[in-house]
Amino acid sequence: MSRYVFKLPDLGEGTVEAELMEWHVKPGATVKEDDVIADVMTDKANVEIPSPVSGTVVATTGQPGDMIAVGSDLIIFETSDGGESAAEPAEKEPQPAAPQIEEPAVASAPQEQSAAVTADVTASATVTGRRPLTSPAVRRLARETGVDLAAVAGSGPRGRILKADLENYLTRGPVAQSKPATRQLATGSDEIKVIGVRRVIAQRMTDSKRNIPHFAYVEEIDVTELEALRKHLNGQAPAGAPSLTYLPFLVLALNRALRDFPQCNATYDSERNVIIRHHGVHVGIATQTDNGLMVPVVRHAEARDVYDIANEISRVSSAARDGKASKEELKGSTITITSLGKMGGIVTTPVINAPEVSIIGVNKAVDRPVVVNGAIAVRRIMNLSSSFDHRFVDGYDAAAMIQQMKSLLEHPATIFMP
Repeated sequence: MSRYVFKLPDLGEGTVEAELMEWHVKPGATVKEDDVIADVMTDKANVEIPSPVSGTVVATTGQPGDMIAVGSDLIIFETSDGGESAAEPAEKEPQPAAPQIEEPAVASAPQEQSAAVTADVTASATVTGRRPLTSPAVRRLARETGVDLAAVAGSGPRGRILKADLENYLTRGPVAQSKPATRQLATGSDEIKVIGVRRVIAQRMTDSKRNIPHFAYVEEIDVTELEALRKHLNGQAPAGAPSLTYLPFLVLALNRALRDFPQCNATYDSERNVIIRHHGVHVGIATQTDNGLMVPVVRHAEARDVYDIANEISRVSSAARDGKASKEELKGSTITITSLGKMGGIVTTPVINAPEVSIIGVNKAVDRPVVVNGAIAVRRIMNLSSSFDHRFVDGYDAAAMIQQMKSLLEHPATIFMP
C-alpha cells in the first residue's frame, strides 16, 4: 500500500487559485480513477476535479468556500502499489503540518441560550405596572362603570382593549372572558457563508460601484409599432423559428447605434490605462440563475439577424441557468443588456459590468395614456434605464446614443436597413 498526495492541478489561463465548492468524497471513501472528487470554481466557471488514482481517501484539505492555491495539497489517497500510473506518490508520510483529516463542515444555526420566549397578549395587566392599551373613550366608559381595565381581555392588536371587549365584560363578567392564543416570538438567525458565484458577484459589484463613477440616463420608448411587428413576425414565423421578444430587437437597435457611438462599445484596461474600442459587438445578457446573476455572451451580434440573435440569447441563457455555460460563454462581453422582464418596474439604475463602460437596462412595457397629435391615445411604453462610465462616456454622447435607439425602436422598420 502507498500514499499519494494529489495537488490542485493547473486549471489554465493563468489561474493561481480556485475556490473549493463541494467535496464529493470524504475520508474513508473508496474511489476509482476518474471519479469526480471535488468541484472548484475559477472565474465563474465550475470545474470538476477527477481522481487521479483508484484507492481510499485518507485526508482532504479545506472546506467549501476556501481558496486553494494551484499546486497545494488537495487530497491524500491510499492505493495499492499497482495504481501509481495516474499520480505521483508522496515521498514520505504526512508530517503534523500536513492537512488534517477534515469532513465538509455543515452550517448550523446558532444555539439559543434559553427556551423560546412566549408572550401572553391577553391584556396589558399581564405586564406588571403597564397601563392597559385602549382608547380615551373606553377609559372614560370604564371609569363611569367602575371597571378595572386590568381585568378586561383585549382582542385588538397587541392586546388593545376595544369598546366591544368592555361591553362584553359588563354583560358576561370576568368569568366568561376567553384568553387569546399565546403567540410565540421568532428568535434566532441563520448565518450563510458567502461562497461561489455569490462571492464573485459581491466582489465585482463592490469593485464596480467603488471604482466607476456611474452616470444614469432614463428615456421612455413608444414600442407600440414594435409590438405590432413582433406579433406579426411571430405569426408568420417558419417552423422551428424562435418566439421573438423585445430583446432581439433591442440588440439590433443597439448594433446600429454603436456604429455612431463606438466609445460605448468599449472596455477599460486599468493596468495599462487604455480604453479598448471593440469592432465586434459582444452583448452580455444578464441572466438570473439559482446560483445568482450570471452574464453569458452573445458574440458578434453585429453579424446576426433577429432570429439568430433570439436563438443565441435563448441558448446561452439556458446554459447559464442550467449551470452548463462554458468559461468562453461567460467572458468577453463588450456591453451588457439587463432586463427583469415583467418585473422590470419603471426605472432601474443598473451597475456596470466592469471592465465594460456601458449597460442598457430594460424596464417593463405597459399601456399608458399619452398625447399623440394633440389627442389622448393609449400607447405601449417601455423605459430604458442605462448606466455609463462617466470617465470615458460623456453625458451628451450617452444621451445621444439612447435617443438613436429610441428612434430605431419607435420606427422598427429602420432597424433592418443596412
